[in-house]
Amino acid sequence: MNDERKTIRIAVVGSGPAGFYAAGHLLAEGPAQLSVDMFERLPTPWGLVRFGVAPDHPKIKTVTRVYEKTAEHPRFRFFGNVEIGRDLSVAELQASYHAVIFAVGTPGDRALGIPGEDLPGSLAATDFVAWYNAHPDYERLEVDLSVERAVVVGNGNVALDVARILVTPVEALARTDIADHALAALRASRLREVVVIGRRGPAQAAFTNPELKELGEIEGVSVVVDRAELEEALAQTPGEPAGTAKRNVEILRSYADRQPNPADKRIVFAFLRSPIELRGRGRVEEAVLVRNRLVQTDSQLKAAPTDQIETLATGLVVRAIGYRGSPIAGLPFDERAGVIPNAAGRVLDPATGTTHPGLYVVGWIKRGPTGVIGTNKKDAQETVDALLEDIAAGRLPQPSADGQAVAQLLAQRNVQVVSYAGWQAIDRFEQERGKPEGRPRNKLANLEQLLAVAASGERERETVAASSERR
Repeated sequence: MNDERKTIRIAVVGSGPAGFYAAGHLLAEGPAQLSVDMFERLPTPWGLVRFGVAPDHPKIKTVTRVYEKTAEHPRFRFFGNVEIGRDLSVAELQASYHAVIFAVGTPGDRALGIPGEDLPGSLAATDFVAWYNAHPDYERLEVDLSVERAVVVGNGNVALDVARILVTPVEALARTDIADHALAALRASRLREVVVIGRRGPAQAAFTNPELKELGEIEGVSVVVDRAELEEALAQTPGEPAGTAKRNVEILRSYADRQPNPADKRIVFAFLRSPIELRGRGRVEEAVLVRNRLVQTDSQLKAAPTDQIETLATGLVVRAIGYRGSPIAGLPFDERAGVIPNAAGRVLDPATGTTHPGLYVVGWIKRGPTGVIGTNKKDAQETVDALLEDIAAGRLPQPSADGQAVAQLLAQRNVQVVSYAGWQAIDRFEQERGKPEGRPRNKLANLEQLLAVAASGERERETVAASSERR
């Protein structure tokens, strides 16, 4: 048996935390002949760490140091700017690899499903967050901040991120890696108030304590909570809040006790409300809300609408009510849950309940959009354990093509593949670009510019390599 036949080749599709944790586990725990090729549709790795974490939370982004160690492993290769379904099919990956792990996340948003939702001025938080984080797909997204009030629908940390970025002093954001186009729009912003709407009460909100507390520390911003409404919502909740919910309630009560400064911008919490319509002539001009009450049904506390209707004047509505996955050609998909059906990471055929040999999932596309970055480490371990078990049992299919087939296909299709060295060139360029302004980096949001910088880095590496060989 030759070396090619002994090699176990694994493809990981997606370069966010879930993908890198899976790759790290495989290289650390798998057999010595196992190699990992990672495919990413953008020229840059790190997924939501780069495009989802708010720019004013830089400490969270230091987790990439762990992923960098994996990327520098001798049995790891990075294929950036390669989209599965556009540049390569799932079948072509299966022909070249013993196993394929999909770590593609849940890039779609959940819609409100109300009249007027498609009006200009109504945005998904997924789009808005990607816009201010310099995602190339959203470089030209139109975000009109010439209005005085914005409405954010949702009671999770993403909703708080959106509200915070909208009112944080521009001088503070100018020291972060926020996208230049977002910084320019925020400089010209006329926003004075952000109303954060939750369909249920404060005890059911999904905020984490530090993120909720952080709102009260923004200079020039008052957090407004109506004490009577807060207690009314809490009175509809059976029992006493515990854990995170208990601390959230304490923080909200502390906000209710504060006297807002009339000169401040405001973040206003409005619980027990749901948007039922967005209205406007040509763009959003007002949001129609219904007041809810909490009803216990089937062991769940649900929001039921009352006959009380309110109208809020607003020119910007951002929905932050959840993420969902998108189907991938060649793979089963659960439309209701928005994930790829699986058992402990093994992809399942929903019709028969049997597994698809050699196909795996990890991260949000596996379990749904839950948990924090670190949650993906344990999640990845479960999938990798299943894959290594299948290797040991001889259950993986033997690929029909050799280890160079994918690279050859991409070259034939004139795909500009960005290697890890190409990403490192982008990384250096962005950091140098940010230094004059005292920023950790100044991100490139334009795809063509990203590819050009990566290409220059590739050429420089090839020149150095050729020079070394001559010596």
